[in-house]
Amino acid sequence: MVDVIVKKTGKLSGQVCASPSKSYTQRMVIASALANGTSKISNPLLSEDTEATLRAVSALGAKVKVAEGCWSVEGTVPLKGAKEPVDCGESGATLRFMIPVAALASGSSTLVFRGSFEKRPVEPLLASLRELGVKVDSGKLGGKDAVFVSGGGIAGGETSIAGNISSQFISGLMFACPMADVDTEIMITSQLESSDYVKMTQAVLVEHGVKVPAHENHIHIPAGQFYTPSNGRVPGDFSSAAFLLAAAAITSSKVQINNLDYRIVQGDKAIMVILKNMGVNGKVCENSIEIEGAGNFLEPIEVDAKNIPDLVPAIAILACYAKGTSHIFGAHRLRLKESDRLESLYLELSKMGAQITINDDGLIIEGGSPLHGAVINPHNDHRIAMACTLAGLIADGETTIQNAECVRKSYPQFFTHLKQLGAELIGGKFDR
Repeated sequence: MVDVIVKKTGKLSGQVCASPSKSYTQRMVIASALANGTSKISNPLLSEDTEATLRAVSALGAKVKVAEGCWSVEGTVPLKGAKEPVDCGESGATLRFMIPVAALASGSSTLVFRGSFEKRPVEPLLASLRELGVKVDSGKLGGKDAVFVSGGGIAGGETSIAGNISSQFISGLMFACPMADVDTEIMITSQLESSDYVKMTQAVLVEHGVKVPAHENHIHIPAGQFYTPSNGRVPGDFSSAAFLLAAAAITSSKVQINNLDYRIVQGDKAIMVILKNMGVNGKVCENSIEIEGAGNFLEPIEVDAKNIPDLVPAIAILACYAKGTSHIFGAHRLRLKESDRLESLYLELSKMGAQITINDDGLIIEGGSPLHGAVINPHNDHRIAMACTLAGLIADGETTIQNAECVRKSYPQFFTHLKQLGAELIGGKFDR
């Protein structure tokens, strides 16, 4: 475990390049592995979660060459059953995407998850796959949660699945079912949350020649489709950049984050609307975002987080710096992330003096109370570590982030980028 010490920092300035999108990197790797030929992925994110995705597609027969700034993925059709258990790390997305993909393989595969199915459920996805003719079960392997997929293909047909647990279930089916025996009809039995992530999957599929028409509560996936190779560039990640933008907003700062394209499909670009509503001066440029923080208290806000759950940790810090009461709701799914993020934010920000109330659906934060340094346990959750680092920038004294290396999961350069912008930090070099 590595600690990072955060000192109060009144001002940030300068510019950095946004981290590449983890979500796009993972989707582009999987689509490339399903293609008959070689695809090149430029500007990919190398992190613990994307490494898990690379391991998974390699185990099923794809040939991956990793070079700095560009990966090549040679797909294989049909995929092969994994000879050894596939280590999905703690990447819930890798696990949920690859379970349906493994069903396409010619042989059986076992996928092992280092997290917990209690926190990151998969059973709704397994139930849908069974309705589509896949033999799949969950259990234990060597003390770890595991999924056992028989392989042999997907029959297709009709299935139903809830849309308010994880959009990753839907994306996983979208990857695999175009290669099913017959058309697949997916009925979504509740409101689809994080719908922009499904649109992101759809956009990646189109680049590989696969069409999946999606409607509000129904997705029709034509069978008999084939993935074609495609070369693409991974865009910058608004989910990660949100922490830097929020850091500028709560300090007297002028910061520019490059490699952010506001036109692409990313739900978390909503951070710009949130900042504007809180009174922050921001500017959207062609390939960058500029934020100017005045060092004054922000306006309180009400945020429905059902489509932007990953922004909640950053929003919580903004709310601590607002003059008044902010409400974050529609965030029940945060209890099923790497940690119970609502509980983690409540526990750790309370240590720092934040006036915060937790309920089943979100957080109520009475902003304006002075924060003080504390020893922070991020609960092995990258977004909690990053959020509490932001709180440390405006807290009196020093804040210690324990197990700070957990940021490697999605944003290995987080502390490096903050330092480049002028944050006073000790430690935190986790660049890949």
